[in-house]
Order: sequence, then structure tokens, then C-alpha cells
Amino acid sequence: MTGRLVIARPLPGTVGESRRVVHVFPIPAEETTPERLTAYCGEAFGPGELELLERPAGMPCVTCLRRSPGPGTAELPAGER
Repeated sequence: MTGRLVIARPLPGTVGESRRVVHVFPIPAEETTPERLTAYCGEAFGPGELELLERPAGMPCVTCLRRSPGPGTAELPAGER
């Protein structure tokens, strides 16, 4: 089951400007903070590389949108990942 989701984009200077798209990240239910966050598209980011967003803004990562669970969906079927 998916816990909560956050949206974030790479900070300026961490990737090229055309790659600063908004990714969707599943946040593990564990109490510990993960060392790296991996978006639904497979991109992984470490500490100090992301700008957390309160609401969608900017160009979305289409792969993240396609792979992230929809409203009321607990998790995606295995073949969808």
C-alpha cells in the first residue's frame, strides 16, 4: 500500500533547466528519513537536491504522472511499473 505522496523538483543547478520537472515521490511509512528519494519514474535524489512543492507548479514529469496511483488507488498493478 502506498503511504503519502510528495511532489518536488530538482533545485536549480542540480540538473539542466529542461530537466527541472516536477516529480511524484512515494514516502515510505517508516519513521526514518530515507537517504534518497526515488520518484515513480525511477529518478533518485539525495539530500539538498530537491525543492519540495506545496502544490503542482511547473512542468510535470509525464512518467511520474502515468505511474503514480490515482485517487482511491491503493497501489498500481505489477505490470504498470
